[in-house]
Amino acid sequence: MYDNILYRLSKSKFRSKFRLSNKDLEYIKNKGLDVIEEHAYDFINKRLAPQYIPNDGKQTPFLGHPVFIAQHATACCCRSCLFKWHKIAKNKKLSDREIKYIVGLIMAWIKIQIEVGDSI
Repeated sequence: MYDNILYRLSKSKFRSKFRLSNKDLEYIKNKGLDVIEEHAYDFINKRLAPQYIPNDGKQTPFLGHPVFIAQHATACCCRSCLFKWHKIAKNKKLSDREIKYIVGLIMAWIKIQIEVGDSI
């Protein structure tokens, strides 16, 4: 489902530089993917889903949680990137379907990172 957008993102010089660190991978291993997905839903609902985001473009840190890194890698970090890469309109509350798409994409990217990390 996400193969096409993940491929396009992998061709972006900026997006393709994001990788999960060993510390991030260890955090995911300790918490489990279900908890990471819960965190993703929480972050997206609080930081990206509202109609109006006062600090749009600055609401997603570059470090501190694997989901934050995944948001930048998948262009799900702010409403401008969501519009540019995913054609999700700005200045409207995200629908449940859009939130599910974003979290699914984030989790797909994280799973790829886990596979890459395991093969090193």
